[in-house]
Amino acid sequence: MTALEQLWRAPTAQRDLTGHVLPGRRPSHWRTSFAVLTETAAMAAPAWAVLSARGQPVALPTAALAALAWAGVRAVRGRFTAGPQGSTAGATAVIGDWLVLVGLLAVAWAVAGDAVDPTVALVSAAPGGVVTATVTWAVRRRARAAHRRPALRVLVVGDASDVDTVAGALGPSAQSEGYAVVAAVTVGAAEPEHQLPVTGRLRADGTDDDVSTVLAGAYAYDADLVLVAPGPLLRGDRLRRLGWGLHDGGVALCVLSALIGTATARIRPASVAGMTLLHVAPPLRRGPQPALKAALDRSGALAGLLLLAPLLLVVALGVRLSSRGPVFHRQIRHGRHDRPFTMWKFRTMVVDAESRKAELTMANEGDGPLFKMRRDPRVTGIGRALRRLSIDELPQLFNVLRGDMSLVGPRPPLPEEAAEYDDRERRRLAVKPGLTGLWQVSGRSDLSWKESVSLDLWYVDNWSVSTDMGLLARTVRAVTDGRGAY
Repeated sequence: MTALEQLWRAPTAQRDLTGHVLPGRRPSHWRTSFAVLTETAAMAAPAWAVLSARGQPVALPTAALAALAWAGVRAVRGRFTAGPQGSTAGATAVIGDWLVLVGLLAVAWAVAGDAVDPTVALVSAAPGGVVTATVTWAVRRRARAAHRRPALRVLVVGDASDVDTVAGALGPSAQSEGYAVVAAVTVGAAEPEHQLPVTGRLRADGTDDDVSTVLAGAYAYDADLVLVAPGPLLRGDRLRRLGWGLHDGGVALCVLSALIGTATARIRPASVAGMTLLHVAPPLRRGPQPALKAALDRSGALAGLLLLAPLLLVVALGVRLSSRGPVFHRQIRHGRHDRPFTMWKFRTMVVDAESRKAELTMANEGDGPLFKMRRDPRVTGIGRALRRLSIDELPQLFNVLRGDMSLVGPRPPLPEEAAEYDDRERRRLAVKPGLTGLWQVSGRSDLSWKESVSLDLWYVDNWSVSTDMGLLARTVRAVTDGRGAY
């Protein structure tokens, strides 16, 4: 259920909305309480059983602490609500929540000392996550089957350039998010480039009846929502009157904000002197969240190196025996604040790969400063498999442990790439680069340079610990899928 599906419709509306998106019902209090109790019990009971079986001295208090922490993590991340977070809290989200719980328990174990074996505590917390993921998957599957609804039909109102921007962003790929642009009403005489039906035009001077023109288009295309892109010709009192008419006509109104790449969690609306203000919180740079991120980075990297040690040894042996050259490939990359550092990877190319790069310039398939080649002849046989599964990146856990990198962040650029950055692109270097990030879970090398930069800038401005945990969970799915890895 999206927030737009719950938009208020005026009681004077006469439209028949049968078959279209209807405001959803929030779950009753008893259902929320039942969900909280079920997930708490699912964490507490197995944890107590495992801890008791292994003879831990404080089994019951530890199990209770884990259960309360689990309920708190799920509640803080909105898993018990009917909002967008709650409605998308599937099995992948449970994994992210479980990783947050592990981080909290690691902090608690560090404070408490050796009261509980950390390995046993980790094992004891696993069944609760599995039970929650299974139940959540079953509930969401049943809900999708019972409440499958079509996308919101959107009529866009604005000047031609704004119509093109909205139509491009809410194209066919966005219908899975619940939006489908069906038509447009333009302001002024300019023609939009997108092949959309234009149901009418609003005069630049505002002397026409805006409401009747827009309502006619909404009714003709059975639009559920009118999305207005304000501009110099459509703002202030003119926009206000259009809103009155749409609400009286029974059509929901949404106004496009000029803010780009800003998460809604950072925005707080306020009304001052009759004006609507949007207070934008600054990106997280200081405080408890960056400190927690640093602690999770180091502990996660150390745990990853210990758990993956057998795999790392096998891969190292395979690289060494498959082709001439060293096991590891070391590169100078630029990190936070443009500081250079040595990044480690498993070698996936022939030894003289760097000297042969100039020969392949004409075959470059990338745009911007990146060099991309889908079938790069310099990649070895085992290197291709390592790249597809991103195993070649695992030695960067040493970089995370040293503090040069983070588990989640933008891609670390080469010196020649960073030298070509403009002011906008250089903002990617405001945070530590990451072993994974939005680029990893959104297509990797299949993304254009512009798309990669946009994703990295969104992360730089809107990251949080919970976002990082969600991206780590999504990385598992992206790695097993393998798309865009070459």
